[in-house]
Amino acid sequence: MVERLEELRQELSKGQKRLEMLDRERQEVRDTLLRISGAIQVLEELLRQKKEMEPVPVLEGSVR
Repeated sequence: MVERLEELRQELSKGQKRLEMLDRERQEVRDTLLRISGAIQVLEELLRQKKEMEPVPVLEGSVR
């Protein structure tokens, strides 16, 4: 029983370390996704501003 108890303690320790590693990795992925999302928002706003600044084309034969 003592051997089995030690095995279980080792498994518990390994599992806890793995969970901590996964939590760190999850946070890193979340941070990356937030940066990407922010970059998308900035680019969309820049494109929207650029489009608003473009001159409206004048069609041939339009009323003056």
